[in-house]
Amino acid sequence: MIIFLHGLDTYRSREKLHEIIANYQKIHKSGLNLKYFLGTETDFDTLRDELRQTSMFKEKKLIILVDIFSNSEFKEKFLETEKDLVKSENIILFYERNSISEKDPFLLFLKKHSQSQEFQPLEGQKLKSWVKKEFENYGAKIEERALDKLIEFVGNDLWQMANEIKKLVSFKKGQTSVTTVNELCQIEKKDVELLVRPKIETDIFETIDAIASKDKKRALKFIKAHLERGDSSLYLFSMIIFQFRNLLMVKDLIEKNLSPYSLTGLHPFVIKKSIFLSNKFRFLELKKIYQKIFQIDIDIKTGKIEPETALDLLITEI
Repeated sequence: MIIFLHGLDTYRSREKLHEIIANYQKIHKSGLNLKYFLGTETDFDTLRDELRQTSMFKEKKLIILVDIFSNSEFKEKFLETEKDLVKSENIILFYERNSISEKDPFLLFLKKHSQSQEFQPLEGQKLKSWVKKEFENYGAKIEERALDKLIEFVGNDLWQMANEIKKLVSFKKGQTSVTTVNELCQIEKKDVELLVRPKIETDIFETIDAIASKDKKRALKFIKAHLERGDSSLYLFSMIIFQFRNLLMVKDLIEKNLSPYSLTGLHPFVIKKSIFLSNKFRFLELKKIYQKIFQIDIDIKTGKIEPETALDLLITEI
């Protein structure tokens, strides 16, 4: 069985990934047959050997392959033996966070032979509905003017949006008294204007610029400023992951004499900043940094390290 999760909305795709993992772990309690592999570091033989190994507990395996589309050799060998893999009783899950060419044969194969789900950034009414539902999940509702202002400030970055929703609900519940179980506290426009700042990508670029310049003191200063202003450490880490992934993608395209503006799907401002920052790194250097970030991300998700500690560790070790 093959599952394929992809798309530029990595918040919702990650939620779906975690949902699949949680459902798997409810059934297969040992945890020994849940495997993660990073695409740039995984050769096809590693996957094939893993699938051939018999599970000690006779459990179905869940093998998660992250960002595999940049690994041409893996894709080529996978397609050569596709029939056996499609019929596998184990679960092979491809989780892709980067842009993918619509003409990529591997993409066409996965769309045909997998349970495929694409997560595109939400816009318009779909975005509004998602935000309203998130507020309801926290026992709150938001007035229409406040909703419009919140989307104006945050846009469709669901990583930041989720953090802002939690912050607004926490603040409002501390200010008001809910008298019945079914009563929802209401977020108003003035609450959004008081607590929510416009998108912080520019600040994150400054942090990454400090990292690129090997100015760890300045980078740590930026991180501290974010935390003091109430930004979630997990959100900051996710933004750094997102930006370094952009740098790696842009650097790779430039070295192949391809245009980041036409192939990444990123906002022109983000591409321009990414090109500037990517020039401060060698490609292999960016690749190693991204691999380190990915490993720290796994350590956070498995509870081995706290997000705030991970931020310090990331900056001091790069």
